[in-house]
Amino acid sequence: MAESWDWIEKLKLLPHPEGGFYREAYRSAESIEGGSLPKRFASGSRPFGTSIYYLLTGNTVSRLHRVNQDETWHFYDGSGLLLHVIDPRGMYRRHRVGIRLDAGELPQFTVKAGCFFGAEVSEENSFSLVGCTCCPGFTFHDLFMPAREEALAMFPHLKDTVLHLIPERPGNET
Repeated sequence: MAESWDWIEKLKLLPHPEGGFYREAYRSAESIEGGSLPKRFASGSRPFGTSIYYLLTGNTVSRLHRVNQDETWHFYDGSGLLLHVIDPRGMYRRHRVGIRLDAGELPQFTVKAGCFFGAEVSEENSFSLVGCTCCPGFTFHDLFMPAREEALAMFPHLKDTVLHLIPERPGNET
């Protein structure tokens, strides 16, 4: 776990509201005007694209959430990552992001706009350092994190997954 602290310190990562640690690495200088975006976006413009560094430790999760745009996860270091994705119809799939192709991992995966998703490190006593890229660019207006009860009402057939991805006391322990 010492390596995770090295990454956190050297990349100047901060606690993320959904769990883990992050820092924005890129925000395009150009933007798309609000009137040109689909209705699911709040008013205002969005950058063409954004990217962040994101680090998750083995004893926490990326809390179940949804964003308005496609989000591509890119693997950098540590253990592989499990992405739990629930599509708009309530269908659940788990995807592996990492470099162990023989274990079913892929170096990147894109979560489509409108899907709920969360993540966890494949190996409990490790970490995953990834990058996340959003197009159009992300703003915190685009983030929706349902309360546990709300998510259970939306996905009663996925109770165990919801409870796992919405911890009672979210945190950024390492």
